[in-house]
Amino acid sequence: MAAISFHARSNSLPTQSHPLVSEIDEQVCRLRQYQAASTSSSSIGHNLDSLQVVCDCVDQLFQLPTTQQALINDQKCFNELLDGSLRLLDLCNTAKDALSQMRESVAELQSAIRRRQEGFEGETSRYLKSRKTVMKAIQKVLKGMDSKKSTSSNNVETISTLKEAESAIVEVLECLLSFISQSTSKASSWSFVSKLKRVAAASSENEFANVDASLKANKCSEQIQLHLKNLQTCIGELVEGVECLFRRLIKTRASILNIHNL
Repeated sequence: MAAISFHARSNSLPTQSHPLVSEIDEQVCRLRQYQAASTSSSSIGHNLDSLQVVCDCVDQLFQLPTTQQALINDQKCFNELLDGSLRLLDLCNTAKDALSQMRESVAELQSAIRRRQEGFEGETSRYLKSRKTVMKAIQKVLKGMDSKKSTSSNNVETISTLKEAESAIVEVLECLLSFISQSTSKASSWSFVSKLKRVAAASSENEFANVDASLKANKCSEQIQLHLKNLQTCIGELVEGVECLFRRLIKTRASILNIHNL
């Protein structure tokens, strides 16, 4: 009887992929190829922009009656996607908080340098302390990600695509957090993300790491100012990308919740 019931539900689904499914798959594929090639702040910013396109397609996919019916038929998968949407919002919030704290610390340090305050060394210490706090918070979040990975399977292509899109968003946000914290520790069992972290750790294109190195090496104020200016620009671009992504994730979560009320 269970097999008969399953086939009855599947017959109502389209035999060919919906254009939105194909679009999401293509976007995710291109995103991962681009991300694997570079882990600079500009590449992360590009991927945040790409995720906005993915999220728009995902939200449209949630509006389809076939998608809604598939999720109604699979309550476990529905709950996983609902929980996943909250996890993505939490990751975005972590990134926003980290970037906000670093932006404030950078501004304070720049101000101290411009005014050539006698307490410049104190500002440097406060900046590095703030960095340490941010890095610790990020690592705590990243280390807790493995236990929250989706484990259920579903043979409906649309749902599989939705889960793949969620995974791609998680990967980009994890890469962003790793970039901010410049961590060399393994915070995820995913080989893709772990590879990115090793590349990021060895890269000289990390504006956060450049400022840290200059301050710790007591380099001239002109060089520190240059690195701080680059970091300030970097943070501004990343904040814009994260905030735009956050708004789209809120919209997507609302769409999932609406299915619950059908």
